[in-house]
Amino acid sequence: MVKTKAVQAGGQLNIFEKYLTLWVALCIVAGILLGRLFPAIAQSLDALSLYNVSLPIAVCLFFMMYPIMVKIDFSQAVKAAQTPKPVTLTLVINWLIKPFTMVFFAQFFLGYLFRPLLSATEIIRGTEIALADSYIAGCILLGIAPCTAMVLMWGYLSYSNQGHTLVMVAVNSLMMLFVYAPLGKWLLATNNLTVPWQTIVYSVLIYVGLPLAAGILSRQWLLRRYARAWFETQFLQFLTPVAVLALLTTLVLLFALKGELIINQPLHILLIAIPLLIQTNVIFAIAYVAAQKLGFTYEDAAPAALIGASNHFEVAIATAVVLFGLNSGAALATVVGVLIEVPVMLMLVKVCQKTAFWFPREPEKATLPDPRCLNSCNF
Repeated sequence: MVKTKAVQAGGQLNIFEKYLTLWVALCIVAGILLGRLFPAIAQSLDALSLYNVSLPIAVCLFFMMYPIMVKIDFSQAVKAAQTPKPVTLTLVINWLIKPFTMVFFAQFFLGYLFRPLLSATEIIRGTEIALADSYIAGCILLGIAPCTAMVLMWGYLSYSNQGHTLVMVAVNSLMMLFVYAPLGKWLLATNNLTVPWQTIVYSVLIYVGLPLAAGILSRQWLLRRYARAWFETQFLQFLTPVAVLALLTTLVLLFALKGELIINQPLHILLIAIPLLIQTNVIFAIAYVAAQKLGFTYEDAAPAALIGASNHFEVAIATAVVLFGLNSGAALATVVGVLIEVPVMLMLVKVCQKTAFWFPREPEKATLPDPRCLNSCNF
């Protein structure tokens, strides 16, 4: 029997990304302490608003989104016409299947099974609503936001076709700009959560459209003025921790105002996590099996499944804050999505690595490990 050599993983998460769940947990503690010890500080920051939008949160959310958008080469989207099947699968999963399965799981668990444990209510824009319904709203906002950020790293770690991954990210980013608002409005309305149309369109334009435009324009300008090597090795490397720090700062503010609920009812975090965890694994399984049945190569199947399984929690958090408020249950539900995102996605990357032999492979992908060595390879 021929011995196989262990293969190193295609890439490594930096310290911010690798321990994101830990940083989120620390931010929860810091936010709770801030809210308990210095409640006036968080409330004063939230009071700095313009047209009902918290300026500190708006600044943080822009710096969460901009580093994601500037990394994407949207000119690659034209290549989707040459190999449309992987992109078509991601569009079907992300916009025709995932939102409705999220509604189902959120309604079943939070709206039915766990509702007796979520009997409290909260005031949203002058209207009293059940806390369970607010959590469902946050889950819906997560479910209609496919990942366009760290999925690039998940694809890299799973030895995916990075070109196709980039095309999938570009197409889904553009789709989100036009589809997120009407789909979110409709799904929230069908779950008895009335949201002004202008508010959700405004939030998408501000938190997706503005950083998207800034990313496209600044990318073109920087690539014309500087070498691509500088842009990729220095500029983008500088932006990555900026995005994570902006996310963590936002979370501190979120939990400064929401910490009382966590202290009094920590069970709520677990109850929200259950449907999100099930949803993530179900969507991954649907996309991965569909890719196998459609005859995809492994390099196309892995990113098609991973982009559907992961969520663009930055957009979900931003939209929840604008629609329901910084200290709403909906905002808390989107933050729970951050808590489970990294460990669950790393687990699914491992699943991809171990099941690569289910698929045909691109012959030029010599870095993909032989399935016979997957149990001993160092990933």
